[in-house]
Amino acid sequence: MKNHYIAMSAALLFASASSAFGVYSYAGQWGQEGAGNGQFQQPAALAVADNGNVYVADAGNFRVQYFNPVGRYRGQWEVTEPGDGYPPGGIDVAPSGSYCRGAVYTTESVGDRVAYFTPIGRYKGGWGSSGTGNGEFDHTEGVEVAFNYVYVADSNNHRIQYFTPTGDYVGQWGTNGSGNGQLLFPTDVAAGPDRRVYVTDYSNHRIQYFTPTGSYLGKWGSQGGGDGQFYCPRSVAVDYRGRVFVADFLNHRVQYFTSTGSFLGKWGSYGTGDGEFDKPCGIDVNADRRVYVADTWNDRIQYFDDEPVSVSPSSLGKIKAIYK
Repeated sequence: MKNHYIAMSAALLFASASSAFGVYSYAGQWGQEGAGNGQFQQPAALAVADNGNVYVADAGNFRVQYFNPVGRYRGQWEVTEPGDGYPPGGIDVAPSGSYCRGAVYTTESVGDRVAYFTPIGRYKGGWGSSGTGNGEFDHTEGVEVAFNYVYVADSNNHRIQYFTPTGDYVGQWGTNGSGNGQLLFPTDVAAGPDRRVYVTDYSNHRIQYFTPTGSYLGKWGSQGGGDGQFYCPRSVAVDYRGRVFVADFLNHRVQYFTSTGSFLGKWGSYGTGDGEFDKPCGIDVNADRRVYVADTWNDRIQYFDDEPVSVSPSSLGKIKAIYK
């Protein structure tokens, strides 16, 4: 019976591994440099709504544009409170079942504010000012709406702050440094289904993860171009299975990992062709496992689909290492 149980476990391991990660391939793109509908000037970030719409922080054009899942233009709006005139640095869409009910949150990286809008762009409110105090910012970057909090990467203050959906200050974590739980110019935040909060620790060239209230849990990465290394990770996203996707900014690629940092795969290199990148700044994943990337200096959005890998005896060692 013991051998039979082991054989069954191995079969289940193969099945779960083949469905849990795959090989990502180029599926499509949209956008080019410009100010027209569907054109971009250095798109800084993107977010996928529960209905599949893709919202893009079109930084150089001082606006948000939104599209259907394959890039058909649907609308746009100025991203800041009227009259402010600041470009967006980050963007996220609240889950439809949450208190925020699909609100679109953006950060104003120069204006040191967070603003939020209806899904079609009607301004609802905002908060923040320049400074180092609670609720103040110095260069806001990524934003994430999860657990009925709004998390903000307060980059030049080397910390994450979190708020109620309408902007009341709740708490923060992080100080300037390279130790566990310390940060050096964090640029993005993402939450996983296991209630872990992931942070791109940009100038420390690593990912750190925390509880929803900021208790340190773990980290991975170092500076370099190898598997699991980063050269200024800029953006992070987590899919519904807990896989972590990282826009590896100056390595011009995407890497993805298990929820605790075991390397699963990568794609991309420097260039302008299909599946190539020039300093990607934003990343998100939809419910169908499609990965969207803001290919910032190429002024476009690219998207990628995964295909299950076929498991062979030669891959058993890798699968065991990932799922041990």
